[in-house]
Amino acid sequence: MRRRMKIRISLLVLAALAVWAFHSAAAQSKPDSASSKILAFENKWNAAYKRGDVATMESLLADDFIITAEDGSTFSKSGYIAHNGASALHVEITEMSGLNVRMHGNAAVVTGAYHEKGISKGKPYEYRDRFTDVWMNINGRWQVIASHYSIPAD
Repeated sequence: MRRRMKIRISLLVLAALAVWAFHSAAAQSKPDSASSKILAFENKWNAAYKRGDVATMESLLADDFIITAEDGSTFSKSGYIAHNGASALHVEITEMSGLNVRMHGNAAVVTGAYHEKGISKGKPYEYRDRFTDVWMNINGRWQVIASHYSIPAD
């Protein structure tokens, strides 16, 4: 009788540990999965910006999106898209590196380094920046709500 009781208790403890391990693993993989999605969206936005793909940018940027550029100027969604769609801008290189995603419920904060090179109004330009993008899951869709670029101090 004692032996059966010990076996039952041992099985219950093992079952509880298995359930705990399963839930713990599921909870840990969920942020990684969301982080991977956000990184994919960052890459999609970067590629759309380089190509001047207005439709893709329209879908990725929230209606109340705001961006602060290196010089401190700000653009709304429509201003940003109009600036990027201007024929006077030709983006040759857009590279992101050192990306870090931090998940906060239905929001994600992405930080990293950015390098852009191209021609604007007939003149060559090149930026090497740090950036912060804030993504939010709005009605089941991840969209950028804010972006900030700054030139790093030497």
